[in-house]
Amino acid sequence: MQEGSAVKDPRKEGGSASGVRALVLTGFGLNCDHETAHALRLAGASAERVHINALIDGSVSLERFQLLVFIGGFSWADDHGAGVIQAVRMKTRIGGELLDFIRSGNLVLGICNGFQTLVNIGLLPGFDGDYTSRRVALMANDCGNFRDQWVNLLVQGDSRCVFTSGMDRLELPIRHGEGKFTCEPGVLEKLSRNGQVVLRYERPDGEPAGGAFPFNPNGSLQDIAGICDATGRVFGLMPHPEAYLHWTNHPDWARWKSRLRRSGRTFPSEPTPGVRIFQNAVAYLSGEAGGSGSTAASAVGGD
Repeated sequence: MQEGSAVKDPRKEGGSASGVRALVLTGFGLNCDHETAHALRLAGASAERVHINALIDGSVSLERFQLLVFIGGFSWADDHGAGVIQAVRMKTRIGGELLDFIRSGNLVLGICNGFQTLVNIGLLPGFDGDYTSRRVALMANDCGNFRDQWVNLLVQGDSRCVFTSGMDRLELPIRHGEGKFTCEPGVLEKLSRNGQVVLRYERPDGEPAGGAFPFNPNGSLQDIAGICDATGRVFGLMPHPEAYLHWTNHPDWARWKSRLRRSGRTFPSEPTPGVRIFQNAVAYLSGEAGGSGSTAASAVGGD
């Protein structure tokens, strides 16, 4: 297979019931493409894994897709900073196409390293339709090392984000060394005022993390774990929704199952919070209604 070619997946052939086509970006050091493509298929989309070079050389066109996902990993080994080289390469080579893609009403999702890339390109926070200026940063964790853990998250009630519609609280895993969200005070105030803060880290009891480690795993300002643009269609987050596609992905699943069995209940059949994020995107692009209230985590996580 040539370095710049699209990565074919026979399970995507024939399209999807929703008609939504998603492009999962792959490339040097990126490593969550299979999980992300699977998440999109579970959500009802047709997912195609495409190497960054295929977009740059024009052999694959963004015009074929409605959803673009910047995945997690360590693009270009995070040389010069997480997501920096990928951002420079994409902005200088296909920056215009990215802007056209967003302005056409499509969706963009950036997960972990993808979030880092989005802020380096300037696609987030996208104030006043400006998708080229870098206003925020994701810096080295305050703890000084790489964190691999599950976190509790609060979905901001005033958020514009398409991807978290109908959701309130959830748990997802994080795995990063540069996830500390930071920006100037004026930018932070504008993000909050515009409803662009989407996710905040919190404690297991629902109280704010308040910057306390490990509940806030990286020292992010105001416990911010994810933001969106002013339209709600461009979303970046440090946690990994594609890593929670089945209830047994959660480290406490066996304990939940035992509690449910003792109370005469069965394991939930509804989608996990990770799948629901992708379902919300597909529903939006399909013109369907948003989510349906709080996640089912409380149903399995409670005593």
